[in-house]
Amino acid sequence: MDRIRVLSEDVANKIAAGEVVERPASVIRELLDNSLDAGADRINIKIDEGGKKYIRINDNGLGMNRDDLLLSIERHATSKILSEEDLFSIKTLGFRGEALPSIASVSRMTITSRLKDDLVAHRLVINGGQLKSIDEAGSPVGTSVEVRDLFFNVPARRKFLRAVKTETNHIVDALSRIVLPYSNIQLRLDSSGRTLLNLPASENELNRLSILFGRDVASSMIEAFLETDGLSVKAFLAPPDINRARGDLIYTYVNKRSIRDRLVTRAIIDGYGQRLMKGRYPQAVVFMEIDPSLVDVNVHPTKQEVRFHQSRLVFQTLVAAIGGAFKDHFQSLSDINSIRPDAFPIIRPGHSAVSEPEWEYSDSRNHLSGKTEIPMARNTPPVRAAQEPYKDFSLHDHPSQAFIREVPEVIGQLKDTYILCQTFDGFFIVDQHAAHERIVYETLKKSFESSKIEVQPFLIPQRLELSTKESRVVLKNFDQLIELGFELDHFGGNTFLLRSLPSILSDVKWDNCLLDLIPAFGEGSNVSKDSMLDNMLTVMACHGSIRAGQKMSHIEMTRLLEQLEQIDLFTNCPHGRPVFRKFSFFEIEKMFKRVI
Repeated sequence: MDRIRVLSEDVANKIAAGEVVERPASVIRELLDNSLDAGADRINIKIDEGGKKYIRINDNGLGMNRDDLLLSIERHATSKILSEEDLFSIKTLGFRGEALPSIASVSRMTITSRLKDDLVAHRLVINGGQLKSIDEAGSPVGTSVEVRDLFFNVPARRKFLRAVKTETNHIVDALSRIVLPYSNIQLRLDSSGRTLLNLPASENELNRLSILFGRDVASSMIEAFLETDGLSVKAFLAPPDINRARGDLIYTYVNKRSIRDRLVTRAIIDGYGQRLMKGRYPQAVVFMEIDPSLVDVNVHPTKQEVRFHQSRLVFQTLVAAIGGAFKDHFQSLSDINSIRPDAFPIIRPGHSAVSEPEWEYSDSRNHLSGKTEIPMARNTPPVRAAQEPYKDFSLHDHPSQAFIREVPEVIGQLKDTYILCQTFDGFFIVDQHAAHERIVYETLKKSFESSKIEVQPFLIPQRLELSTKESRVVLKNFDQLIELGFELDHFGGNTFLLRSLPSILSDVKWDNCLLDLIPAFGEGSNVSKDSMLDNMLTVMACHGSIRAGQKMSHIEMTRLLEQLEQIDLFTNCPHGRPVFRKFSFFEIEKMFKRVI
């Protein structure tokens, strides 16, 4: 008896629909793509019961005539491409011709559409993939699609849908992602009489970013831009300290198409580099414009997965754009978290913004003159010019110092762990271990790159007992250990003799450091060579740094900050932890109710 049979068209359609229509949000995503491809700039969406019961999308796009309406529900019928060659240069969001027939096969769907030059519209009704009717109707220019009772004829699929609130959240997220690049589109989402999303057309990108991230995060974002041959990158990046445990607020786009791509996500995280702690994710939006012939979007029916023909170029460009933006944005230690001039009221004579005269709590040396001088750090010359936050502040008031920021002045140590210091516009708390760890890391990295790591030999070689697994790793990476300053001899079995180690580790527990270093070699098969080197140098820097709880003299603390100031990436330790936090005097005055 024959065992292989051809499936009926109805079953085949339901199987195909499962690839495209996963939940109500999938329906809205596909229909919204069609509206955007049709040139609509006003789109209204209404849902009921999280889209499970009812979905309607109205747009003012090009519309369709009667024949196009009938063809639109045929599988693989599309207006987006004409030939095989078009598949290699796709410029529209949709192109597969699967969305409408897939949705129609698992719902009760009505499509009403009218072209600009037509006097009447046409309405098509299709239930469970079966055409019921097509008639003339009255309707404005554009297309309206109504989808009722999703999965009514596939009960096994319907029972896997989540609660109304969950499905609604998926819809809001899908809409927010798709329309972010289309700031000229007006979009509204209503659910059971409530407006969930209302996005007016706007040229201000901050308005759209605020919907996704909130105004505080959106306003703190810095902008990155880089253009190379065939690829243009524009990104909006939240500060590294505003990070998350999940990567759900990383939005990536290729030619205005929302995508999910591991390569791109990895590049964004690498661009942030050691500004992020391991296991933490940034908040970022990245727009890429690339020649359509250099990216394949025909990978999956949902059209959210892509393949790049020059993946290395994409990765390197993203890393360079993001890393360069942070390097350019934060130039000096006292620039971080500095007060923006527009965050302050303009101070004018007779219009003080504080609740008591300024001279009553300014430096006592200036009480008689009524003026406040900028305190200069002892033995530390001013290093950079910066814009003074008070707009009436002038060179005449403070000769030669008016727009100068100085290296933070050390004023003490808290719990033998945190260095307290000040500049003229704020107060710093510096984590001494994190700061020194960054300095040691950069020193080791430069020494390694120049093959000049200083070593300290032992008068008597030190014996080291390892596990079998650790022994194999050490034997395999002997040369690299020597390059890092560790000279080992295999004494037999799992026993080794350590003859020298990096000078920077001479005063620490070298055995603990080496035991922590070995796993970094063991990860070599899963990470790149550069990443493995960073891991090893990070371990060494951690062990070779000043510890929390270690008392430091004033000279040592000042010297530490001076060294930190000379480093490009001084905001975070190699593990990604913040090195310091700054509190502006404005914040402090507000805390103590000196500011009205």
